[in-house]
Amino acid sequence: MALYAIGDTHLSESTNKPMDIFGGAWDNYRQKLLKGLECLKEEDTLVICGDFSWGMSMKEALADFKLLNTFPGRKIFLKGNHDYWWDTVSKMNRFFEENELKDLLFLHNNCIFYKDTALCGTRGWFFDPSDESAGDEKVFKREVMRLEASLKEAKKHGDDKEIFCFLHYPPVFQRSEVRPITELLERYGVARCYYGHLHGDSLRGAFNGTRGGVIYQNISADNIGFKPVIIKQ
Repeated sequence: MALYAIGDTHLSESTNKPMDIFGGAWDNYRQKLLKGLECLKEEDTLVICGDFSWGMSMKEALADFKLLNTFPGRKIFLKGNHDYWWDTVSKMNRFFEENELKDLLFLHNNCIFYKDTALCGTRGWFFDPSDESAGDEKVFKREVMRLEASLKEAKKHGDDKEIFCFLHYPPVFQRSEVRPITELLERYGVARCYYGHLHGDSLRGAFNGTRGGVIYQNISADNIGFKPVIIKQ
């Protein structure tokens, strides 16, 4: 029994947006990813930190969900900036039920447990009031609220529960951090935080290590060789 995590799989079974066009680590990425997913067993859980599929709707992403569903274990999704297929949780759950897709869950204003560890998270966002191109403040505030709702849900089960947090956008960088988010992680006693979004040259600014008592790790698929990282057994 193991807990795995990966981000930014960018599957494209029904759309013409294969990531191979970027070359480098993305060459034959589909084959690499499918090989990497072979590690999963029935009792395992995989958290996907956003940007799962290029599908523009649930219907267009269906082939990607079906492909993932051929692998055993629970799969937990959180939203990425390119998950245009994302809808309300009730509609997504109904779509999965109608298409006989099982063990696919969503991390969205809630927490999900792996053994005694609470899995919390949200998409995250960037915002810098000094930079007009740095994102939407309303979206950012909403994401902070969603993250705290997830963390509060974990705390309902007791202060002794270990908490892992999953985000799509990075909350930390080598030389900076998104303080409203990192402050929440520290205040709620999050043990580890996993995030994606960064690729290629952007990975040079990724922070992997401990800051404010929280262990951070980037798990973008191209950064981890398209094989899910085992984070707990």
